[in-house]
Order: sequence, then structure tokens, then C-alpha cells
Amino acid sequence: MELTLFELSRPGRVGVRMPACDVPVKPLNDLLPGVALRSELPLPELSEPEVVRHFVRISNLNYCVDKGFYPLGSCTMKYNPKINDVAVNMPGFARVHPYQPEETAQGAIAVLYEMQEMLSTILGMDAVSLQPAAGAHGELLGLMLIRAYHIHRGEGETRKMVVVPTAAHGTNPASAARCGYKVVDVKTNERGLTDIAHLKEQLAKHDGQIAGFMLTNPNTVGLFEEDILEISQLVHDAGGLMYCDGANMNALVGTVRPGDMGFDVMHVNLHKTFSVPHGGGGPGSGPVGVKNILEPFLPVPMAVKRADGSFGLDSDRPLSIGKVGPYAGAYLAVVRGYAYLMHYGREKLPQISENSVLNASYLKAKLSKTFAVAYDRPCMHEAVFSLERLKKDYNVKALDVCKRIIDYGFHPPTMYFPLIVPECLMIEPTETESLETLDAFVEALEKIAQEAADDPALVQGAPYTAPVKRLDEPFAARNLDVAWK
Repeated sequence: MELTLFELSRPGRVGVRMPACDVPVKPLNDLLPGVALRSELPLPELSEPEVVRHFVRISNLNYCVDKGFYPLGSCTMKYNPKINDVAVNMPGFARVHPYQPEETAQGAIAVLYEMQEMLSTILGMDAVSLQPAAGAHGELLGLMLIRAYHIHRGEGETRKMVVVPTAAHGTNPASAARCGYKVVDVKTNERGLTDIAHLKEQLAKHDGQIAGFMLTNPNTVGLFEEDILEISQLVHDAGGLMYCDGANMNALVGTVRPGDMGFDVMHVNLHKTFSVPHGGGGPGSGPVGVKNILEPFLPVPMAVKRADGSFGLDSDRPLSIGKVGPYAGAYLAVVRGYAYLMHYGREKLPQISENSVLNASYLKAKLSKTFAVAYDRPCMHEAVFSLERLKKDYNVKALDVCKRIIDYGFHPPTMYFPLIVPECLMIEPTETESLETLDAFVEALEKIAQEAADDPALVQGAPYTAPVKRLDEPFAARNLDVAWK
């Protein structure tokens, strides 16, 4: 067990000595009111090697994508090529200041412009904003653009509803509600797709009130919405716009463009689809692409290429909704995505989606002998299983299986999402995993299924090898203690 720095602290130990102050010193009371001043600052006292070794030991306890397979469904945790790290550490990118004169940052702005252009081509859109800091932030921007569009047309007060499938990512209804819309649910049919009949009912019921439809394609059970052209036509005929949640874009890169499916606006996660490492809260980047009808409302400024070949920032957009973040977005995340795209090039981009679908299909075929497939149809980037039988026969739940697989050296897959699949296990291998890794993962799950039959208590008590054992989750949820003392 690793002690905290406070527990390791010993009086008088010093890890760094600060240089003497070279400016006049004023009493703190002259700078801050007494009520804002601490009487003491209880920091740990340690030598430099003690601090370094402490954090190295902790880092070794963490699971990361450089250590092993991250089979998180709908999260696309793929390996991050080290060339990305080289790119973002180049001084022209790492040390550029966002407000330095444009003529001194031509290369940096060129990356923004070229990234906008590349993403527009890949998504099948006409323009892209790089400002959103994450996927959910991109969703919010997309809905703000839809709202601006309807307001500009004089329908802002009447179109107050957004249609969302019952299997959607939870951020979809949350983003719609945050943007002031009322959410209208559409059911998922027995084939795992949008229920067209129910969609027609909802559109008719709320005639003249629909602002848009938020749809993930491939959807959250890993299936391609084969009726997408009909869905788009129905929504457009109802006066609404189509929003694509691009969280699952890894299945489409270089192969299919959402803009060709009838989508008017979408976000794409650079921190998923284009290898930018994420987890633990960041860094994120959720650029938003739009068709021409929404381009006037995009945030300012936009990176542009001038007639003389130079690059600059354009803020002359009278209908713009304003800013939703820094104009460069999470700039170094953009640079990582740029390096990734430049590596593949237009010709090799389809390899991303083709191998992603191939790996997921392989896992689906191998594991279908052990677990029930939620929807037994060709999958896209992820395979979804139901462990309901395991729970019924042995009282071993999806949670238990996920805890147990930690003991086999793997990060757990996504569980209990989407909610429409009982005891759900959602697995997304991405294109970066080898056949040997996938076989080892399948073998581990097969062994766990056998353990569940032979000794359910073994699985129910896992994990045994992790730094932190299983928590009393109901107790923890009811007695939160998240404040630093």
C-alpha cells in the first residue's frame, strides 16, 4: 500500500530551494485582507527523490493505454502513436501564444485551417469549428446552432423539441435540455435500430414543434442505422434538422460520410477517433461540422486562408452565436489529431474503420459462444452482449465479470450501457489491437464464465490483485467523502 505524501513527510526535509526574491517584498496584509490569509500552510516536507519515487510508484499502479487493452464501448480508447508526442512538443506548437500577431504564427494557424478542411472532407460537411472542448461541448454547440437557425427563420418560439432515441448517449438529452429544449423519446425496435413507426408518430404528434433529431450512427448498440436516409427525410419534412453524435465515428472514417446521410450538423471527438489520448478528464476536443445552412452561425473567429496564401482569423460573421471556447480549441489536441491524419493520408484513412469493424466483428463471433449477443446482426465498431443468463443461473452480474477481468490484466469493458440491454457488456477493440491481444481477452472472458459456473463466489469477490479491492458501492454513493482535508 502506498502512503500519502503527508504520511511520508518528516520535519525539515526539503526537496527544492527557491531563489531569493529579487523584488521589493510587501507584507501580505497589504495584498490580502486578514480573513483571506492562512495562519499556516500544512504542506508535506520531503526530499526530491522521495517525491519522485512516490509518484512513479503511483503511476505504476495505474492502468493506461500504453500498458494494455482498453475495450471500452462507445469510448474508442485507441493507442496514441508516439509521433503525436513529438509533434506537440515542437516549439512552434508547444510555445505559441494564442494572442501573438498573426504574421508570427502562420504555421500554427495553418494547422487550424487545414484541420478544419480535412475534417470537413471526412465528415461530409461544409465547415468546421474547432472550439468545443469535448464531445458533450460539441453537442451543446450543435444545438445552439440549430436554435440560432430556427430563430433566424422566425421559428425559435415554436420549435422547442428535440427527438432523441431511447438508446442514445446520456449526454444527448442532457445537452438538449441544457439548450432549453424539451426531449421527445423515440423507441428502439427489436432489431436495435430507430423505430420508424414510433418516429413518425412523434413527428406527427409534435407537428411544427420539432427543432431536430439527435442520432448516433452507428448507434449505441454498435449497429448501422440502415434507414438513415428515410429518417433524415422524415425529420427534414417536419422542419427539423439532423444532428449526428460523432462518438462512434471510428467505424466510418474514410469509408462513409455522415453529411451524405442527411445530417446537417455533428461533432467528432478528436480524443477518440483521431488518437488523442483521453481518460481522467482530458484533454478533449470535440470539433463541430455543419452544412452551409448553419455555417453563418458558427463561433468566431475562424481560421481562414487569404487570397495571398497567408493565414488569419476571421471574426466578420454577423450571425455568429459568439464564442464557446478559445478559437484554437484544445490546440495541442488539434495538433495530435492533425499528425494522426497526416500519417494516414486520404488513401489510407479507410484502414481505420475497416480494421475497427473487423476487430469488433471478430470479438462478436468468438464471444457469441460464451455470451448472448444483444442484437444478432453484423456489428460495426463495437460488440454488445447480454449477461442476463449468467445472472439468472449463477447470480454473477456484468459488474462481477468486469471486476474479475482486472485480475487477468485487462481494463474492464463498458457495462450497463445502453440501458435497453439487460446486464449489458459493450466491447470496442478499435483498430489498434492485435489478433493476439483479442484472443487473450476472449480467453480471459471464457475462463471467467467458467468460474461463474464452478465457483460464483470467486467472481463475485473480485478483484483480488488490484491496488484497490472492491468497494461497498451503495455505502460510498450514500456517504460521499470527496473533500481534501
